[in-house]
Amino acid sequence: MSNREEMAACDGFDKVVTMIGGKWKLWILRVLIFGGTKRFNELRREITGITQTMLTSQLRALEADKLVSRKVFAEVPPRVEYSATQKAIALEHFFGEMHKWAIQHASD
Repeated sequence: MSNREEMAACDGFDKVVTMIGGKWKLWILRVLIFGGTKRFNELRREITGITQTMLTSQLRALEADKLVSRKVFAEVPPRVEYSATQKAIALEHFFGEMHKWAIQHASD
């Protein structure tokens, strides 16, 4: 089976699209993978246009898929930090390939 046929037959593709698909999940992952651990408001400032509600829901989905970890500190007021997990960091090459593709084709 060729690589192209293998990709076409990939049963996990639906799961991958669910896990990382959509505008906001990719932005969140990009910020956390390349920018490191962030607090909620730092993420919100770095991702132009995302609402608080959308950021919350996308972070919860990414956490459920084990792509983002959430750490709550017992402080007053509470401090919460979000980090990319090793599972998410494994996508670094994927983001690099998207960057290369964008340089070659985004201005077409």
